[in-house]
Amino acid sequence: MPEFDLIILSNGPGEITTWVLPVVKRIRALKEICQEKLRISLILSPCPHSTGNEHKIAQAWPEIDRVLPAREFFSFLLWGKTRENWDWHERGLVLFLGGDQFFALVIAKRLGYSSLVYAEWEARWYRHIDHFAAMNQKVVEKIPPAFRHKCTIVGDLMAETSISNPPSPPSYNCRHFVTIGLLPGSKPSKLVQGVPFLMAIAEYVWERWGGKIDFIIPVAPTITPEILGFYAQKKHNPLIAKLGNIEGKLVEENSQIYLQTDGGVKIRLITRFPCYEELTKCQLCLTTVGANTAQLGALTIPMIVLIPTYQLTAMKSWDGLPGLLANLPVIGDIWARIVNWLVVKYTLKNKRLYAWPNIWAKKEIVPELIGNLKVEKVGELVIEMLENPEKLAAIKSSLKQVRGEGGAAAKICQMVAKIIREN
Repeated sequence: MPEFDLIILSNGPGEITTWVLPVVKRIRALKEICQEKLRISLILSPCPHSTGNEHKIAQAWPEIDRVLPAREFFSFLLWGKTRENWDWHERGLVLFLGGDQFFALVIAKRLGYSSLVYAEWEARWYRHIDHFAAMNQKVVEKIPPAFRHKCTIVGDLMAETSISNPPSPPSYNCRHFVTIGLLPGSKPSKLVQGVPFLMAIAEYVWERWGGKIDFIIPVAPTITPEILGFYAQKKHNPLIAKLGNIEGKLVEENSQIYLQTDGGVKIRLITRFPCYEELTKCQLCLTTVGANTAQLGALTIPMIVLIPTYQLTAMKSWDGLPGLLANLPVIGDIWARIVNWLVVKYTLKNKRLYAWPNIWAKKEIVPELIGNLKVEKVGELVIEMLENPEKLAAIKSSLKQVRGEGGAAAKICQMVAKIIREN
C-alpha cells in the first residue's frame, strides 16, 4: 500500500466526540489497511458551538496523527499552508464529518484527493463530491437520479453510542434511590445559564424528594471541573441571581470531585469520557440542546430538555449565519437579542422541536422547556416524572423506537477502506 493521507474535516465539540472519535477508532482497527502507511489528519473549521479546546482534545487521541486548530483553518483553505508546513502524500481522501460540505470540496480539489461526505440531512455539491455516506433514503431522494450512484446509506452516526459491557437498566421504581444526570453543555453561552440553573434545580428536588438522589455531571471533554466551578460563583457569573441564586464550589473527597451547592448538595463530576456506564444508571437527565440529546436518546435515557433564555445575549450558539453574526464584535449582542427573541416567539407559536429524539419522532416524546424558566416549575416536573415510573418507562420505550439505525461508523470505515484500496 502506498502512503495515504486521510483528512477528516469537522468542527464543533459534538461532532468530534460523537462522529470523529468512533470513526477513527474503527479505521485504526481495520486490518485490511496498512496502518503504518495511513496518516490521519483532523482539520477543524470555525463553529459557533466551539469551545476553542477541540484541537487539544483531539491531539490526545492516539488514532489521529496531527490536528489543525480552527483558528488556522481559513489560512489553510485560502492558501493551502499550515503553520507547521504540513506535507501531503500523493494519494488521499477528504472525509467530511461536520461543518460546511463546501470546505470538503475545496480541500479535496486543492490536494487532488477523493472526497467522501457524511450527509446527515442533505447531500450538497453532488456534481463534484465523489462519494456520499447518506444517513437514510430521504437524503438520497433529494438529489437528482443521475448522481444517486454516489450515495451509500450508512445509518445515523448519532446512534453510534455503544457500551462494551452494558449494565442492567435502572429501575423506574424510584421512591428510595435515584440517579439524575445534569448536562449543562460545554460552551460558555450554555454554561453561564446551565450551571447555576441546574444547581438550583438540584437543590429544589433534593429538599422535596423523599428518597436519596445521586446527582452527576458528565464533564464534557472540552471543559474541566474548574470551568464548571467558575460559572458556579457569583463573582464570575451575574446570572446566578436570576437562576435560583444558588452558588457552588468544587470539593474533593476520596479522590472524587464534586460541585457542592450552598445547601450542601454534592453533584458528582464524572471526568472519564465517554461515561456511558454512569449515564445508563440515570433514571432521568436534565440537559441543554445539542448532540447530548442524541447521545441520551441513543442510550434510551429519559430526559427533560431545557432552553432557558434569561440572558438573550448569552445564547449565541445557533447554527449557521445567525450564530456567526451573533458572535461578531459590537453588533453581536444586538443581533443575538433579536435572533433569540424571534426564536423563542417562533418556537412557542409553532411548537418547533430542538431535541434530537423529538426531531427523529417528529413529535415531543421528551419534554422541551424554553423561555424564562423557573426553578420551581422544572423541579416539580422532575418530581412528577420520578413519581410516575410508568411515564419514564414509556419515554424509554419511545426512545428505543425512534433512535437512528446503528452501524454507521463501521459502514463509513468500509467505504474509506474501499477508496484506499482503489487508490
